[in-house]
Amino acid sequence: MKEKKQPKTGVNASSRTDPILLKAYKMLTAYAKATGAMICVHDHNYLPIPEIFKELVIDKNICLYCMRHKVQAEVNKLQDFNACPCTEMHINAIKEANRFGGSYIYMCDLGFMFWTSPIYVEDRFVGALIGSGFLGIDGEESSAQMYQIGGGAVPMQEIRQKLASFLRGDPDKIKALAELMLILAKSLSAGSEEYYKTMKRRAEQQAELSAKIQELKSQYPAGSPLPDYPLDKERMLLSALRRGDNETGRRILNELLAILLFSNPDHFKYIQFRAIELVVLLSRTNVTSGNTEKVILETNNQYLKRIQKAQTVEELTDVLHSIVERMAGQIFSFRGVRHASALRKAERFIWENYTHKISLQEIAAASGLSAPYFSTIFKEEMGENLSSYLNRIRVEKASRMLTETDLSLSEIAGSCGFEDQSWFSKTFKHYIGVSPGKYRGQGGGMNQEISEHNFAENCRRIIKE
Repeated sequence: MKEKKQPKTGVNASSRTDPILLKAYKMLTAYAKATGAMICVHDHNYLPIPEIFKELVIDKNICLYCMRHKVQAEVNKLQDFNACPCTEMHINAIKEANRFGGSYIYMCDLGFMFWTSPIYVEDRFVGALIGSGFLGIDGEESSAQMYQIGGGAVPMQEIRQKLASFLRGDPDKIKALAELMLILAKSLSAGSEEYYKTMKRRAEQQAELSAKIQELKSQYPAGSPLPDYPLDKERMLLSALRRGDNETGRRILNELLAILLFSNPDHFKYIQFRAIELVVLLSRTNVTSGNTEKVILETNNQYLKRIQKAQTVEELTDVLHSIVERMAGQIFSFRGVRHASALRKAERFIWENYTHKISLQEIAAASGLSAPYFSTIFKEEMGENLSSYLNRIRVEKASRMLTETDLSLSEIAGSCGFEDQSWFSKTFKHYIGVSPGKYRGQGGGMNQEISEHNFAENCRRIIKE
């Protein structure tokens, strides 16, 4: 006698479900009983696993209400959930959690709270956990929404009775439930402990970048000229790292990246080139720390390869931050220097006052040291004497003003702290190699369009690999 076929429910596909997700289902069942939450387990394709079908066709699954009354769909098998009007919302939430490497909390149109956490195996995304079952808004407001969706087919009294089984989830409770689920997800993610940290770090970096880009949008409305690449910020980055101010260095790096992304939103390769230029600039400065050319070249190769391997803005940003942080510890930091605090104070005073005439005595006073002693330790620790340092940063400021403003040479000289135009011209030519007038006439020598020919031979070889 031929065996009668059973109706498809999706449950018979357990052999295809990743064992980690089956383990997740078992753990989430206990989680649901302990917390009163509803749970779901999704696979790497963002689909609910077949084993959880029975958990999804219960009255407390509010998604069934929208399916029946908003899209007039009944659920008899797992695939029927594809018709859920909130499917895209849940998939996007899982993607955001995957991107952040943490928990992601969101709310549906009816006011029900959801939270999700990704699961990884050896840094590979294999699925996600989702929790729900609590209201994020007032019950009456949710009732009105449900009544409207149902077109009045379901009496308001019946809707209120249905919602009576749902507790109001205050923000702290929902956050705690999400954090507990994240702990479960991490315990399931074998060999991926560092990956969670990496994804969280990248999410924080992108949040900071997004805030900087929003600031730029308000400063440069649509249709206005885009900002040029801020070479002066590279100088500020070097200075911050040299004095051991890693926090300021991180902020300046984000400002550099924000301008690059804002001005070149669809030119990832260009942004990579700029990143390479920055790393080359940092590594060349490594010469002053006593490293040999061979060591610098080997380090350069490693850093440049990491930049070239980056395929997304998130990866590139993370690589740059890690490189800058590592170089800061090796090259520029004042850590271990006897007079680190005095040098930081002095350099801060210089950056705040270099646009007008300042004396050794004033700078030394800001550092808290005597002028002769300060002059000695400045040369020892900074690698150049004070007057050379001041002239260099003033020339760099002047070079930007020559190409970005129509101010006269005398006005620029005065704005950059030079006593007169003659001294300005002489100093500028000493550092740049041409007079200020010729520099301006040539369109500048530092803001040229970037290409492979701007890099050292070693950089070009790395780019072509």
